[in-house]
Amino acid sequence: MKDFSYITSQHPQFIENQYNDFVANPGSVDPELRKFFEGFDFAMSSRNAGKTAPASNNGSSADWKREIMAYRMILGYRNKGHLLARTNPIRDRINRGANIELSFYGFSEADLETTFQAGQFIGLGATSLRNIYNHLEKCYANHVGWEFKYISDQKKVDWLTNEIEIAFHRELPTPQKRRILEKLNQAVLFEKFLHTKYIGQKRFSLEGGETSIAALDQIITTAADHGVDEVVIGMAHRGRLNVLANIMGKTYEQIFSEFEGTAIPDTTMGSGDVKYHLGFGSQPTTANGKTINLKLAPNPSHLEAVNPVVEGFCRAKADAVYNSQYDHVLPILIHGDASIAGQGIVYEVLQMSKLDGYETGGTIHFVINNQIGFTTDFTDARSSDYCTSLAAAVQAPVFHVNGDDAEAVVKAVDIATRYRQEFNCDVFVDMVCYRRHGHNEGDDPKFTQPGLYAKIDKHPNPREVYTQYLLQTGDTEAQALAKDMEKKFWNDLQERLDNIKQNPLPYTYQKPEEWWRELHKATEADFEQSPETAISRELLQSLFTKIMNLPEGFKAIKKVEKLLADKTKLFDTEQKIDWATGELLAYASICQQGYDVRMSGQDVRRGTFSHRHAVLRDEQTDAYYNRLEHISDNQGKFRIYNSLLSEYAVLGFEYGYAMANPHALVLWEAQFGDFVNGAQTMIDQFISGAEQKWHRMNGVTLLLPHGYEGQGPEHSSARMERFLQACAEYNMVVTNITTAANLFHALRRQITWSFRKPLVNFSPKANLRYPGTYSHVDAFTQGGFQEVIDDAFISNATDVKKVLFCSGKIYFELLEKQQAEGRNDVAVVRLEQIYPLPHKQLDALHKKYKNATWYWVQEEPMNMGAASFLKMNLHHINFGIISRKASAATATGYGKVHAKEQSEIIEKAFSI
Repeated sequence: MKDFSYITSQHPQFIENQYNDFVANPGSVDPELRKFFEGFDFAMSSRNAGKTAPASNNGSSADWKREIMAYRMILGYRNKGHLLARTNPIRDRINRGANIELSFYGFSEADLETTFQAGQFIGLGATSLRNIYNHLEKCYANHVGWEFKYISDQKKVDWLTNEIEIAFHRELPTPQKRRILEKLNQAVLFEKFLHTKYIGQKRFSLEGGETSIAALDQIITTAADHGVDEVVIGMAHRGRLNVLANIMGKTYEQIFSEFEGTAIPDTTMGSGDVKYHLGFGSQPTTANGKTINLKLAPNPSHLEAVNPVVEGFCRAKADAVYNSQYDHVLPILIHGDASIAGQGIVYEVLQMSKLDGYETGGTIHFVINNQIGFTTDFTDARSSDYCTSLAAAVQAPVFHVNGDDAEAVVKAVDIATRYRQEFNCDVFVDMVCYRRHGHNEGDDPKFTQPGLYAKIDKHPNPREVYTQYLLQTGDTEAQALAKDMEKKFWNDLQERLDNIKQNPLPYTYQKPEEWWRELHKATEADFEQSPETAISRELLQSLFTKIMNLPEGFKAIKKVEKLLADKTKLFDTEQKIDWATGELLAYASICQQGYDVRMSGQDVRRGTFSHRHAVLRDEQTDAYYNRLEHISDNQGKFRIYNSLLSEYAVLGFEYGYAMANPHALVLWEAQFGDFVNGAQTMIDQFISGAEQKWHRMNGVTLLLPHGYEGQGPEHSSARMERFLQACAEYNMVVTNITTAANLFHALRRQITWSFRKPLVNFSPKANLRYPGTYSHVDAFTQGGFQEVIDDAFISNATDVKKVLFCSGKIYFELLEKQQAEGRNDVAVVRLEQIYPLPHKQLDALHKKYKNATWYWVQEEPMNMGAASFLKMNLHHINFGIISRKASAATATGYGKVHAKEQSEIIEKAFSI
């Protein structure tokens, strides 16, 4: 919204000329100026310039320049009133230089009774400057600061200004006021009770920010009234127990038993987690009598890490349950002020909000802004004015609201929820409050903020503030109501602590949840042999034909046409299938079964190495053609998206998607495997440990290009050793596959298994086109995944004196050496699955080659790759290790050095 300072410095003739232009062609003037002109009733006594002016109530010509200044003041408040708003319940706010006082616009006290036509722009009609000023102060500089000046969509601006200047000031009905007080009572007393009964225990209380409970209750109520069927909440630990009890409906018996240590965790699936990290699902009834599905996602202590998981979960639920109608599923992300400003994942997720592959119809971001980090003041925690300043990047409005004004908070979140439903865009509510205790209940905040906490100690809680407000505004029942509810709530809490049963909310499982219930927890026996994943020869032929044929009229570039022709020739003449085709056939066969496939990552449609070409472009029209959308009439969806340049958020999103829908194969591919460490938090806190911590299976699949080809330390290694170090309790599957058919079976196995496990595959780069990776069609129509592949070159096992077992690309270099020298005394064995280790298959080969000495051969340095993992876990085979020497960097940056090192490994393997 412009403030028209350039106009007020011009001669009045300029303004009149602009008006004449408006009369001749309204579209020829600035939209905001057009709006200004449209708002006045001009007395058109003449068409001559200089004689057209707005009528004023005293019969004389209005002062154009002063009217414009009055309009500028209105725009000034709309644009910058948030800098003055009294949003801080504890201390005076910092002067941000709003410059919207009367004198800034050339007015003084003497002008306050002067009538201005500009009043009609805020619904007052022609009125005094005093009335205009007071109304603007009430709307924009009271307990809510509305920040939306950067929004360019005029429909959104008009919608917001109408809500702020008119709807916001309507009196709440008495039942809604009582609902607010009830929720404040529940929130305050829950914290007070726990603090009394479990003093010193960590619970990361909500004290000081209890209005959050009333806010969430209103968001859910408004959402349900506007077509939302499901709300998914992501939040950190502060206030989580309060949300579980008073929003999610988790029984107090459960919560108290967790505090007292009498809860019996389900340890059959893992080790569990602390009480303030656990997730929950429920189906409560809103204040208006509507049932809604609520989910609280489990989260680690890594602040904001849950954000992309929630977004992916919501996208999956919309796709699987609501026919991709995002209005039905609402993500709510609850942030802290320090984390939303400091954690880069917030920005990554925000940049996903309007992208085709990741949009979820808008997210409500609710900030519990307690003005402090652990011990860090907000002045040391950010350079921006607000912790929410990044919202401007996607033109999301921000409502800064005083956490002590419960009605203002409730009204603000109601507007935020309706805005999301109206425009399907992100919106932020920044509730400024305080933290009554330290970072946890055992921490003393007066060490670092003695002045602030001296004020907080004397400050009434939000329930007391709201009760006083109700008494002052004439609700004579408020005090008695508050006392009755307080007494009742204490009694209820004491009863529940005394083991008086509380009935859990009834729950009806949704379709994807029923799918999860059909699966079982994996056991050691499940990994002894892979299931059958072959398809019939007829189906293979049909799928191959469909992914190779292009629609009539579609003109692919010549290189693509030749590529497809070569693949078809390979299939027809040699009955072989290359790597990329084997991968696409796996996806096609899964879709043909009715399951969905979703894949994203940087450049995945074509593939970093120009191998996949899942989506083609018409060279003349630029139209897209998805090669896997035309498999069969009732096929599952094949969704593939080139991602933004992010690893952390995108992998988190795909993890969340896979967490919601076990009937979808969900994949993320790194551009190079080396870049996966940009998503290390997701791997460590979710992928490797979620089943053990939160009893949540997940089948997300990672494709990580890996292999030493002389491209240097940033394009060689996906850090296999880091994944293997995290492997235990059958938490994930790690593979380094060498053939197209085995990749085909590995991908199909992800859906065929009666459980779900993350799959991390170290995939080839240069070898994508290496003929040795091609597979005969029979390998697709028989059997399943091979964890270990024996040496087909060996005819007599008793002649073998040495076994070189290896994984991935180096196999082909060893094979070439073996074949070239005709070494029947050396067997080269491929370990295709490194975790869970296929002990049974390895034992069989160890017995077969009983006269041989075994060596593990790897390209990676000694301190990387699988070497250490195998030494620690493969006890029944005595073996040596052949590798590069231990190194700080993954690889050399010099091509000649790389070639020399690689040659030495191969030579040593056959000469040692």
